Amino acid sequence: MSAELLNVVDVEATCWDGPVPPGAANEIIEIGLTVVDLTTRQRVAKHRILVRPKRSTVSRFCTELTGLTQQEVDRGLGFAEACRLLAVEHQGWERPWASWGDYDRLQFARQCQATGAAYPFGTRHTNAKAVFAAANGLRRRPGMAQALELAGLPLEGRHHRGEDDAWNIAALVLGLAEQENWPMAG
Repeated sequence: MSAELLNVVDVEATCWDGPVPPGAANEIIEIGLTVVDLTTRQRVAKHRILVRPKRSTVSRFCTELTGLTQQEVDRGLGFAEACRLLAVEHQGWERPWASWGDYDRLQFARQCQATGAAYPFGTRHTNAKAVFAAANGLRRRPGMAQALELAGLPLEGRHHRGEDDAWNIAALVLGLAEQENWPMAG
Protein backbone atom coordinates (compact mmCIF):
# COMPACT_ATOMS: atom_id res chain seq x y z
CA MET A 1 0.00 0.00 0.00
CA SER A 2 1.44 3.38 -0.95
CA ALA A 3 1.55 6.24 1.50
CA GLU A 4 -1.04 8.98 1.28
CA LEU A 5 0.86 12.05 2.43
CA LEU A 6 -0.68 15.29 3.62
CA ASN A 7 1.11 18.56 4.37
CA VAL A 8 -0.26 20.24 7.49
CA VAL A 9 0.73 23.92 7.41
CA ASP A 10 0.62 26.68 10.01
CA VAL A 11 2.01 30.18 9.52
CA GLU A 12 2.90 32.97 11.87
CA ALA A 13 2.81 36.50 10.49
CA THR A 14 3.85 39.93 11.66
CA CYS A 15 1.22 41.30 14.01
CA TRP A 16 0.59 44.24 16.29
CA ASP A 17 -1.44 45.00 19.39
CA GLY A 18 -3.63 47.42 17.46
CA PRO A 19 -3.89 48.58 13.84
CA VAL A 20 -1.29 47.73 11.21
CA PRO A 21 1.30 50.55 11.16
CA PRO A 22 1.19 52.85 8.11
CA GLY A 23 3.09 51.35 5.16
CA ALA A 24 3.31 47.91 6.81
CA ALA A 25 1.47 44.69 5.97
CA ASN A 26 0.92 41.37 7.68
CA GLU A 27 3.68 39.15 6.32
CA ILE A 28 4.48 35.50 6.92
CA ILE A 29 7.54 35.14 9.17
CA GLU A 30 7.38 31.42 9.95
CA ILE A 31 5.98 28.42 8.12
CA GLY A 32 5.51 25.25 10.09
CA LEU A 33 4.90 22.08 8.11
CA THR A 34 4.20 18.58 9.42
CA VAL A 35 3.96 15.73 6.94
CA VAL A 36 1.26 13.23 7.86
CA ASP A 37 1.04 9.72 6.44
CA LEU A 38 -2.70 9.09 6.38
CA THR A 39 -2.14 5.43 5.49
CA THR A 40 -0.04 4.57 8.56
CA ARG A 41 -1.68 7.35 10.62
CA GLN A 42 1.62 8.88 11.70
CA ARG A 43 3.32 12.27 11.70
CA VAL A 44 6.44 11.52 9.68
CA ALA A 45 8.30 14.86 9.40
CA LYS A 46 8.38 18.28 11.05
CA HIS A 47 9.75 21.33 9.23
CA ARG A 48 10.24 25.00 9.99
CA ILE A 49 10.91 27.73 7.45
CA LEU A 50 11.74 31.21 8.71
CA VAL A 51 10.75 34.01 6.35
CA ARG A 52 12.27 37.48 6.24
CA PRO A 53 9.58 40.19 6.03
CA LYS A 54 10.07 43.06 3.55
CA ARG A 55 7.31 45.55 4.41
CA SER A 56 7.00 45.11 8.18
CA THR A 57 8.97 44.33 11.31
CA VAL A 58 8.39 42.00 14.23
CA SER A 59 6.70 44.00 16.99
CA ARG A 60 7.15 43.43 20.70
CA PHE A 61 3.58 42.09 20.76
CA CYS A 62 4.45 39.61 17.98
CA THR A 63 7.56 38.44 19.84
CA GLU A 64 5.54 37.94 23.03
CA LEU A 65 2.93 35.94 21.11
CA THR A 66 5.21 33.79 18.93
CA GLY A 67 8.64 33.96 20.53
CA LEU A 68 10.04 35.08 17.17
CA THR A 69 12.36 38.08 17.07
CA GLN A 70 13.34 40.42 14.26
CA GLN A 71 16.94 39.18 14.49
CA GLU A 72 15.75 35.59 14.06
CA VAL A 73 13.53 36.24 11.03
CA ASP A 74 16.21 38.45 9.45
CA ARG A 75 18.13 35.18 8.91
CA GLY A 76 15.13 33.63 7.11
CA LEU A 77 14.47 33.13 3.43
CA GLY A 78 12.77 35.65 1.21
CA PHE A 79 9.06 34.90 0.74
CA ALA A 80 9.42 33.83 -2.93
CA GLU A 81 12.23 31.41 -2.00
CA ALA A 82 10.15 29.99 0.87
CA CYS A 83 7.29 29.39 -1.58
CA ARG A 84 9.66 27.68 -4.01
CA LEU A 85 10.92 25.45 -1.18
CA LEU A 86 7.34 24.48 -0.25
CA ALA A 87 6.43 23.74 -3.87
CA VAL A 88 9.55 21.78 -4.80
CA GLU A 89 11.03 20.17 -1.70
CA HIS A 90 7.74 19.61 0.13
CA GLN A 91 5.69 18.72 -2.99
CA GLY A 92 3.27 21.58 -2.30
CA TRP A 93 1.70 21.35 -5.75
CA GLU A 94 1.21 17.58 -5.63
CA ARG A 95 0.21 16.84 -2.04
CA PRO A 96 -3.08 17.80 -0.48
CA TRP A 97 -2.65 20.19 2.41
CA ALA A 98 -4.52 21.31 5.49
CA SER A 99 -4.51 24.20 7.92
CA TRP A 100 -6.52 25.18 10.98
CA GLY A 101 -9.06 27.51 9.43
CA ASP A 102 -8.65 29.51 6.25
CA TYR A 103 -6.26 32.18 7.52
CA ASP A 104 -3.12 30.38 6.33
CA ARG A 105 -4.50 29.69 2.83
CA LEU A 106 -5.74 33.25 2.45
CA GLN A 107 -2.50 34.77 3.80
CA PHE A 108 -0.49 32.82 1.21
CA ALA A 109 -2.87 33.95 -1.54
CA ARG A 110 -2.72 37.62 -0.46
CA GLN A 111 1.05 37.65 -0.04
CA CYS A 112 1.68 35.84 -3.33
CA GLN A 113 -0.54 38.33 -5.12
CA ALA A 114 1.15 41.31 -3.43
CA THR A 115 4.70 40.09 -4.12
CA GLY A 116 4.37 38.19 -7.39
CA ALA A 117 5.64 34.99 -5.74
CA ALA A 118 4.31 31.73 -7.14
CA TYR A 119 1.56 30.18 -5.00
CA PRO A 120 3.20 27.07 -3.52
CA PHE A 121 0.21 24.74 -3.18
CA GLY A 122 -2.24 22.86 -5.30
CA THR A 123 -6.01 23.18 -5.00
CA ARG A 124 -6.60 20.31 -2.55
CA HIS A 125 -6.84 22.25 0.72
CA THR A 126 -8.84 21.11 3.75
CA ASN A 127 -9.91 23.43 6.53
CA ALA A 128 -9.19 21.12 9.49
CA LYS A 129 -11.04 23.46 11.86
CA ALA A 130 -14.28 23.06 9.87
CA VAL A 131 -13.86 19.27 9.66
CA PHE A 132 -13.22 19.05 13.42
CA ALA A 133 -16.28 21.15 14.24
CA ALA A 134 -18.54 19.13 11.92
CA ALA A 135 -17.21 15.78 13.18
CA ASN A 136 -17.84 16.82 16.78
CA GLY A 137 -21.23 18.44 16.18
CA LEU A 138 -19.97 21.87 17.27
CA ARG A 139 -21.79 25.02 16.22
CA ARG A 140 -18.72 27.16 16.82
CA ARG A 141 -15.35 26.28 15.41
CA PRO A 142 -12.82 26.06 18.24
CA GLY A 143 -9.28 27.37 18.20
CA MET A 144 -6.55 24.77 17.96
CA ALA A 145 -5.73 24.74 21.69
CA GLN A 146 -9.40 24.29 22.60
CA ALA A 147 -9.76 21.53 19.99
CA LEU A 148 -6.79 19.68 21.49
CA GLU A 149 -8.44 19.91 24.90
CA LEU A 150 -11.77 18.65 23.51
CA ALA A 151 -9.95 15.75 21.81
CA GLY A 152 -8.04 14.87 24.98
CA LEU A 153 -4.69 15.62 23.34
CA PRO A 154 -1.78 17.56 24.85
CA LEU A 155 -0.57 20.84 23.39
CA GLU A 156 3.01 20.01 22.45
CA GLY A 157 5.58 22.83 22.22
CA ARG A 158 4.73 26.52 22.14
CA HIS A 159 1.32 27.73 20.99
CA HIS A 160 1.59 30.35 18.19
CA ARG A 161 4.83 28.82 16.94
CA GLY A 162 4.31 27.59 13.37
CA GLU A 163 6.27 24.36 13.63
CA ASP A 164 4.61 23.37 16.92
CA ASP A 165 1.11 24.39 15.84
CA ALA A 166 1.45 22.37 12.60
CA TRP A 167 2.54 19.37 14.71
CA ASN A 168 -0.47 19.77 17.00
CA ILE A 169 -2.90 20.28 14.10
CA ALA A 170 -1.49 17.09 12.57
CA ALA A 171 -2.41 15.22 15.78
CA LEU A 172 -5.99 16.50 15.42
CA VAL A 173 -6.05 15.45 11.75
CA LEU A 174 -4.88 11.96 12.71
CA GLY A 175 -7.60 11.75 15.36
CA LEU A 176 -10.18 12.68 12.74
CA ALA A 177 -8.73 10.09 10.34
CA GLU A 178 -8.90 7.42 13.08
CA GLN A 179 -12.60 8.21 13.48
CA GLU A 180 -13.07 8.05 9.69
CA ASN A 181 -13.94 11.77 9.71
CA TRP A 182 -11.03 13.02 7.57
CA PRO A 183 -11.82 13.50 3.85
CA MET A 184 -9.40 11.24 2.03
CA ALA A 185 -7.83 12.72 -1.09
CA GLY A 186 -8.96 11.42 -4.40
